[in-house]
Amino acid sequence: MKIRAFAPLFVFIFFPVCLFAQYYSTPPLLEPYIKNAPQIVSRAAVLIDAATGALIYSKNANEEIPPASLAKLMTMFLVMNEIKEGRACYDELIPVTVESWAQRQPRRSSLMFLEPGQRVTLRELLLGLAVSSGNDASVAVALRFARSMSDFGELMTAEAKKMGLNVTRFVEASGYSEQNNTTAQEFAYFCHQYIMKHPESLRDFHSVPSFSYPLAENEIERYRENPRTIEQFNRNFLLRRFSGVDGLKTGYIVESGYNIALTAQRDNSRFILILMGAPSERVREADGLRIFTWVFNNFETIYPPIAPPDNVPLWKGREKTVQLKYAIPAEFTSPVSRSEGIEYKTIIEGFIKAPLEENSHAGYLIISDEYGEIKRVPLVTAKAYEKGSFLKRIWHSFLLLFKRTLERTPERTLERTPEILHNL
Repeated sequence: MKIRAFAPLFVFIFFPVCLFAQYYSTPPLLEPYIKNAPQIVSRAAVLIDAATGALIYSKNANEEIPPASLAKLMTMFLVMNEIKEGRACYDELIPVTVESWAQRQPRRSSLMFLEPGQRVTLRELLLGLAVSSGNDASVAVALRFARSMSDFGELMTAEAKKMGLNVTRFVEASGYSEQNNTTAQEFAYFCHQYIMKHPESLRDFHSVPSFSYPLAENEIERYRENPRTIEQFNRNFLLRRFSGVDGLKTGYIVESGYNIALTAQRDNSRFILILMGAPSERVREADGLRIFTWVFNNFETIYPPIAPPDNVPLWKGREKTVQLKYAIPAEFTSPVSRSEGIEYKTIIEGFIKAPLEENSHAGYLIISDEYGEIKRVPLVTAKAYEKGSFLKRIWHSFLLLFKRTLERTPERTLERTPEILHNL
């Protein structure tokens, strides 16, 4: 079946595909401190720092498990991409067709309680996905952007592939099908990208405590005096039980067990936790409480108060100095016990000579404390630099020969820093 004009969705590439494999790992600094992590019952779990991508906790991270209604997060992600690109609007009215009628959904589905003829906005449908976890809402949204649920599932899978998620796939938008698939590790990565690209979704949708539908304005005229409004409460009970939780989504089907994607922020630290395969809601919430209590008691995100790097001399170039920048963010995940007494040292490796491409490696900012090195941040050139005149190059060659003799500093040709570092 031919998909409607929806191709622009695939244009935006948020992160390089190779980033997934290289960015989400446990820094050596944290390894001695994660040995006291609590035991949980859920089949699989992954915990990461949302600012740094540091992997803090994992259990069966690569076990393949259906996401259940966590799939609705990818549905919302695609819709928000379309809204951000101006191809959709929160306030546009979406037709409620027979396919999206609540009574036509699979048995025991979570529902927003849509009926044909109702007037419902895209914003209300997103609330129906985030708060009520409505399978009927997922059908209405999917049919706004594709000809069928399966076609929309292909769009969801394609978006996952662009992120480098090789296991994650979707056959429909609600998560009801056991043929949807992911892992805790891949879904943690997805949630990280979702929050980074659409941070407003936490406030506008995922932390909303309850949602009432239909209201009088949604109904056809004969039902407006008695719209039969149903109030549903957010199924993420940790919104009320753990201070700082503001998302994201729960899910359950028999084939997966009880899943949850959680995020919480306290002070400057935000963590993302994926739990999959819990045997009950109670166990799922207990595991979430246990892990979040442990991580906030033992770890924090440090944002070093560093200034932009100083310019350094440029040899054999048209300009006199080279402007440098940090290739990756300087923030890091730290054990609470090592968040003070931090020192910073800049190392420039050798003489920097033109010509240079942008992002050419120049040295490091080394962050350390009394126990040793914490993080090494590469320094790269902020732009390209052309070689200078013939006479200038001759003169600088003479000066460099003299300086190397005195300082015994080896001459070095800079190499371009991989884009993976530049895009973190």
